[in-house]
Amino acid sequence: MNSGESGCLKDFGSIARYIDHTLLKPEATEEDVRKLCLEAKEYGFAAVCVHPPYVRLASQLLGGTPVKVCTVVGFPLGAHVPEVKAHEARRAVADGAEEIDVVINIGALKSGDDELVYRDIRRVVDVCHEEGVLVKVIIEASYLTDGEKIETCQLACRAGADYVKTSTGFGPGGATVQDVILMREAVKGSSVGVKAAGGVRTYDDAKKMIEAGATRIGTSTGVQIVEESRKQIH
Repeated sequence: MNSGESGCLKDFGSIARYIDHTLLKPEATEEDVRKLCLEAKEYGFAAVCVHPPYVRLASQLLGGTPVKVCTVVGFPLGAHVPEVKAHEARRAVADGAEEIDVVINIGALKSGDDELVYRDIRRVVDVCHEEGVLVKVIIEASYLTDGEKIETCQLACRAGADYVKTSTGFGPGGATVQDVILMREAVKGSSVGVKAAGGVRTYDDAKKMIEAGATRIGTSTGVQIVEESRKQIH
């Protein structure tokens, strides 16, 4: 599914293609990552999202499948200098990452330093796009006013990002329908997609986010969501 593409859910298989099957718990083990990748292949998820040390393993396990390997940069606080985020992204891409979810510099945004926020995103975008790797920008919406959410989405568009994403899942709040609607409107007219993540745990949660305009869903309960969709649709 393209970053800006949205649509209706016609069957349980279609929702799987929206899902980034996510495992970002600090205590995640190699065994957990192997299980995640097996589930992603079985259910046909869009991607798995793992911590950087597991990118190489996930890439090996998912090689030759349609499932992409995603990892995080500047996670979960975003409080890294642009050069460090760019280096982290470069290493992840070298290890086999096909998508990068990068956290903005929240403090810089709240300080009114838009150029630093832009440069922070752009450094990662430049590294990734050289290798055809997608970039999703995590705005951590629960820390921002509506005006700041719109501003950040526009900065991400200006920097060439492929998606804007609601949350890390580690902040004080997760994805909301209202934020997805706001973010979708903020990137209107561009090819930038919207990823809803944080607190999306059920089929009904996911369906509401997609209906609001989300084109990706980040969740650790992807298997449960697909199984629930089977029961509701059939």
